[in-house]
Amino acid sequence: MSAGFGALILAGSRGGIDPVAAYGGASHKALIMLDGRTLLARVAQSLRDAGATDIAVSVSDAAVRTHATELGLTVLTAAAGPSLSVREGIEALGTPLLVTTADHALLRPEWITRFLADVPAQADVAALLARKDVIEAAAPGTHRTYLRFADGAWSGCNLFHFASPRAVAALDLWAQVEADRKRPWRIVRKLGIGTLVRYMSGRLTLVAAVAHLGRLAGLNAAAVSTPFGLAAVDVDKPADLDLVRTLTARP
Repeated sequence: MSAGFGALILAGSRGGIDPVAAYGGASHKALIMLDGRTLLARVAQSLRDAGATDIAVSVSDAAVRTHATELGLTVLTAAAGPSLSVREGIEALGTPLLVTTADHALLRPEWITRFLADVPAQADVAALLARKDVIEAAAPGTHRTYLRFADGAWSGCNLFHFASPRAVAALDLWAQVEADRKRPWRIVRKLGIGTLVRYMSGRLTLVAAVAHLGRLAGLNAAAVSTPFGLAAVDVDKPADLDLVRTLTARP
Protein backbone atom coordinates (compact mmCIF):
# COMPACT_ATOMS: atom_id res chain seq x y z
CA MET A 1 0.00 0.00 0.00
CA SER A 2 1.46 3.37 -0.98
CA ALA A 3 1.10 6.74 0.72
CA GLY A 4 -2.40 8.12 0.64
CA PHE A 5 -4.26 5.14 2.09
CA GLY A 6 -7.62 4.98 3.87
CA ALA A 7 -7.90 4.06 7.54
CA LEU A 8 -10.64 3.18 10.01
CA ILE A 9 -10.39 3.66 13.77
CA LEU A 10 -12.72 1.51 15.85
CA ALA A 11 -14.01 3.54 18.81
CA GLY A 12 -17.32 1.88 19.62
CA SER A 13 -18.51 0.86 23.06
CA ARG A 14 -20.02 -2.27 24.55
CA GLY A 15 -22.32 -0.12 26.67
CA GLY A 16 -22.37 0.48 30.40
CA ILE A 17 -19.52 1.93 32.45
CA ASP A 18 -16.09 1.22 30.99
CA PRO A 19 -13.75 0.61 33.94
CA VAL A 20 -10.74 1.85 31.95
CA ALA A 21 -12.49 5.09 31.00
CA ALA A 22 -13.58 5.59 34.61
CA TYR A 23 -10.04 4.92 35.81
CA GLY A 24 -8.71 7.39 33.24
CA GLY A 25 -11.16 10.09 34.27
CA ALA A 26 -13.03 10.18 30.95
CA SER A 27 -16.54 9.38 29.75
CA HIS A 28 -15.16 7.06 27.05
CA LYS A 29 -11.85 5.28 26.60
CA ALA A 30 -11.12 7.15 23.36
CA LEU A 31 -11.27 10.43 25.32
CA ILE A 32 -8.69 9.50 27.97
CA MET A 33 -5.91 12.08 28.05
CA LEU A 34 -2.35 10.86 27.57
CA ASP A 35 0.55 13.31 27.41
CA GLY A 36 -1.77 16.20 26.59
CA ARG A 37 -3.87 14.50 23.90
CA THR A 38 -6.80 12.11 23.81
CA LEU A 39 -6.14 8.54 22.79
CA LEU A 40 -8.24 9.11 19.67
CA ALA A 41 -6.20 12.18 18.70
CA ARG A 42 -2.94 10.26 19.18
CA VAL A 43 -4.06 7.40 16.96
CA ALA A 44 -5.39 9.71 14.26
CA GLN A 45 -2.15 11.69 14.18
CA SER A 46 -0.03 8.54 13.86
CA LEU A 47 -2.17 7.42 10.94
CA ARG A 48 -1.78 10.80 9.26
CA ASP A 49 1.96 10.77 9.84
CA ALA A 50 2.13 7.32 8.21
CA GLY A 51 0.37 8.63 5.10
CA ALA A 52 -3.35 8.12 5.71
CA THR A 53 -5.37 10.75 3.87
CA ASP A 54 -8.90 9.45 4.44
CA ILE A 55 -9.54 8.54 8.08
CA ALA A 56 -12.88 7.47 9.50
CA VAL A 57 -13.80 6.60 13.08
CA SER A 58 -16.57 4.22 14.08
CA VAL A 59 -18.32 5.62 17.18
CA SER A 60 -21.28 4.92 19.44
CA ASP A 61 -20.80 7.77 21.93
CA ALA A 62 -21.97 11.35 21.36
CA ALA A 63 -18.92 12.92 23.01
CA VAL A 64 -16.57 10.81 20.89
CA ARG A 65 -18.55 11.77 17.79
CA THR A 66 -18.11 15.46 18.60
CA HIS A 67 -14.39 15.06 19.29
CA ALA A 68 -13.85 13.04 16.09
CA THR A 69 -15.53 15.82 14.11
CA GLU A 70 -13.24 18.37 15.76
CA LEU A 71 -10.27 16.25 14.68
CA GLY A 72 -11.44 16.35 11.06
CA LEU A 73 -12.29 12.66 10.90
CA THR A 74 -15.14 11.08 8.95
CA VAL A 75 -17.63 9.77 11.52
CA LEU A 76 -19.44 6.46 11.10
CA THR A 77 -21.94 4.96 13.51
CA ALA A 78 -20.57 1.83 15.17
CA ALA A 79 -22.33 -1.44 14.44
CA ALA A 80 -23.09 -4.21 16.93
CA GLY A 81 -19.48 -5.46 16.93
CA PRO A 82 -16.04 -4.66 15.51
CA SER A 83 -16.33 -6.99 12.54
CA LEU A 84 -19.64 -5.41 11.48
CA SER A 85 -18.17 -1.95 11.94
CA VAL A 86 -15.26 -2.90 9.69
CA ARG A 87 -17.71 -4.18 7.08
CA GLU A 88 -19.48 -0.83 7.11
CA GLY A 89 -16.12 0.95 7.02
CA ILE A 90 -15.17 -0.96 3.88
CA GLU A 91 -18.50 -0.05 2.33
CA ALA A 92 -17.87 3.62 3.11
CA LEU A 93 -14.15 3.90 2.34
CA GLY A 94 -13.45 0.96 0.03
CA THR A 95 -10.22 -1.02 -0.06
CA PRO A 96 -7.35 -1.07 0.61
CA LEU A 97 -8.15 -0.11 4.18
CA LEU A 98 -6.04 -0.10 7.33
CA VAL A 99 -7.99 -0.79 10.53
CA THR A 100 -6.91 -0.05 14.10
CA THR A 101 -8.48 0.89 17.43
CA ALA A 102 -8.82 4.09 19.43
CA ASP A 103 -7.12 2.51 22.44
CA HIS A 104 -3.89 1.84 20.49
CA ALA A 105 -2.34 4.54 22.65
CA LEU A 106 1.31 4.05 21.69
CA LEU A 107 0.74 3.64 17.95
CA ARG A 108 3.67 4.96 15.94
CA PRO A 109 3.74 5.80 12.21
CA GLU A 110 6.84 3.65 11.69
CA TRP A 111 4.97 0.59 12.95
CA ILE A 112 2.29 1.22 10.35
CA THR A 113 4.78 1.84 7.55
CA ARG A 114 6.71 -1.33 8.37
CA PHE A 115 3.51 -3.38 8.56
CA LEU A 116 2.27 -2.21 5.18
CA ALA A 117 5.67 -2.84 3.62
CA ASP A 118 5.76 -6.39 5.01
CA VAL A 119 2.25 -7.43 3.91
CA PRO A 120 2.67 -10.05 1.14
CA ALA A 121 1.62 -8.75 -2.26
CA GLN A 122 -0.89 -11.58 -2.76
CA ALA A 123 -2.63 -11.12 0.63
CA ASP A 124 -6.29 -10.10 0.63
CA VAL A 125 -6.14 -9.50 4.37
CA ALA A 126 -3.31 -9.34 6.90
CA ALA A 127 -2.96 -8.96 10.65
CA LEU A 128 0.01 -7.67 12.61
CA LEU A 129 1.24 -9.78 15.54
CA ALA A 130 4.18 -9.69 17.94
CA ARG A 131 6.02 -12.56 19.59
CA LYS A 132 5.95 -12.81 23.37
CA ASP A 133 9.71 -12.42 23.72
CA VAL A 134 9.65 -9.24 21.61
CA ILE A 135 6.78 -7.80 23.68
CA GLU A 136 8.37 -8.62 27.03
CA ALA A 137 11.69 -7.12 25.94
CA ALA A 138 9.90 -3.84 25.15
CA ALA A 139 7.49 -3.87 28.13
CA PRO A 140 8.72 -6.20 30.91
CA GLY A 141 5.92 -7.47 33.12
CA THR A 142 3.06 -6.62 30.78
CA HIS A 143 0.26 -9.17 30.60
CA ARG A 144 -1.22 -9.91 27.17
CA THR A 145 -3.42 -12.66 25.74
CA TYR A 146 -1.24 -15.02 23.70
CA LEU A 147 -1.90 -17.56 20.96
CA ARG A 148 0.69 -20.34 21.35
CA PHE A 149 2.07 -21.97 18.23
CA ALA A 150 5.13 -23.97 17.22
CA ASP A 151 6.95 -20.76 16.29
CA GLY A 152 6.22 -19.03 19.59
CA ALA A 153 3.50 -17.31 21.59
CA TRP A 154 1.91 -14.39 19.75
CA SER A 155 -0.29 -11.42 20.62
CA GLY A 156 -2.31 -9.30 18.23
CA CYS A 157 -1.36 -5.67 17.58
CA ASN A 158 -4.74 -4.20 16.60
CA LEU A 159 -3.57 -3.44 13.07
CA PHE A 160 -5.32 -5.06 10.12
CA HIS A 161 -4.92 -4.55 6.39
CA PHE A 162 -7.91 -5.20 4.11
CA ALA A 163 -6.28 -5.13 0.70
CA SER A 164 -9.11 -6.01 -1.66
CA PRO A 165 -12.91 -6.33 -1.77
CA ARG A 166 -12.43 -10.08 -1.27
CA ALA A 167 -11.25 -9.29 2.25
CA VAL A 168 -14.84 -8.89 3.45
CA ALA A 169 -15.02 -12.69 3.44
CA ALA A 170 -12.74 -12.60 6.48
CA LEU A 171 -15.25 -10.65 8.53
CA ASP A 172 -17.58 -13.56 9.27
CA LEU A 173 -14.55 -15.45 10.55
CA TRP A 174 -13.51 -12.38 12.56
CA ALA A 175 -16.93 -12.36 14.23
CA GLN A 176 -16.33 -15.95 15.38
CA VAL A 177 -12.84 -15.09 16.59
CA GLU A 178 -14.24 -12.12 18.55
CA ALA A 179 -16.45 -14.53 20.45
CA ASP A 180 -13.60 -16.95 21.18
CA ARG A 181 -10.57 -14.66 21.48
CA LYS A 182 -9.99 -15.61 25.14
CA ARG A 183 -10.23 -19.32 24.22
CA PRO A 184 -7.57 -19.86 21.52
CA TRP A 185 -8.20 -23.61 21.27
CA ARG A 186 -11.74 -22.93 20.03
CA ILE A 187 -10.32 -20.68 17.31
CA VAL A 188 -7.90 -23.39 16.23
CA ARG A 189 -10.67 -26.02 16.28
CA LYS A 190 -12.25 -24.24 13.33
CA LEU A 191 -9.25 -25.36 11.27
CA GLY A 192 -10.34 -28.99 11.29
CA ILE A 193 -9.27 -32.11 13.15
CA GLY A 194 -5.95 -32.55 11.34
CA THR A 195 -4.84 -29.01 12.02
CA LEU A 196 -6.12 -29.20 15.59
CA VAL A 197 -3.94 -32.27 16.17
CA ARG A 198 -0.93 -30.35 14.83
CA TYR A 199 -1.76 -27.47 17.17
CA MET A 200 -2.20 -29.69 20.22
CA SER A 201 1.08 -31.47 19.47
CA GLY A 202 2.95 -28.19 19.11
CA ARG A 203 3.61 -28.55 15.37
CA LEU A 204 1.36 -25.81 13.98
CA THR A 205 2.95 -22.45 13.18
CA LEU A 206 1.08 -19.17 13.31
CA VAL A 207 1.72 -18.48 9.62
CA ALA A 208 0.30 -21.87 8.64
CA ALA A 209 -2.75 -21.42 10.87
CA VAL A 210 -3.62 -17.98 9.48
CA ALA A 211 -3.07 -19.12 5.89
CA HIS A 212 -5.38 -22.09 6.43
CA LEU A 213 -8.05 -19.91 8.01
CA GLY A 214 -7.85 -17.70 4.95
CA ARG A 215 -8.32 -20.65 2.62
CA LEU A 216 -11.40 -21.67 4.60
CA ALA A 217 -12.79 -18.17 3.98
CA GLY A 218 -11.83 -18.29 0.31
CA LEU A 219 -9.05 -15.71 0.39
CA ASN A 220 -5.34 -15.19 0.99
CA ALA A 221 -4.68 -14.29 4.62
CA ALA A 222 -1.32 -13.43 6.15
CA ALA A 223 0.12 -13.02 9.62
CA VAL A 224 2.81 -10.34 9.70
CA SER A 225 5.38 -10.31 12.50
CA THR A 226 6.48 -6.97 13.93
CA PRO A 227 9.83 -6.18 15.57
CA PHE A 228 8.11 -3.50 17.68
CA GLY A 229 6.96 -5.14 20.91
CA LEU A 230 5.01 -2.11 22.10
CA ALA A 231 2.72 -2.48 19.09
CA ALA A 232 0.91 -5.20 21.06
CA VAL A 233 0.15 -2.87 23.99
CA ASP A 234 -3.34 -1.40 23.91
CA VAL A 235 -5.42 -0.03 26.78
CA ASP A 236 -7.71 -2.90 27.72
CA LYS A 237 -7.45 -2.55 31.49
CA PRO A 238 -6.33 0.01 34.09
CA ALA A 239 -2.89 -1.59 34.35
CA ASP A 240 -2.41 -0.97 30.62
CA LEU A 241 -3.18 2.71 31.11
CA ASP A 242 -0.62 2.89 33.92
CA LEU A 243 1.92 1.25 31.62
CA VAL A 244 1.39 3.59 28.67
CA ARG A 245 1.48 6.61 30.98
CA THR A 246 4.81 5.42 32.33
CA LEU A 247 6.19 4.79 28.85
CA THR A 248 5.10 8.15 27.45
CA ALA A 249 6.55 9.95 30.48
CA ARG A 250 10.03 8.60 29.79
CA PRO A 251 12.46 11.15 28.34
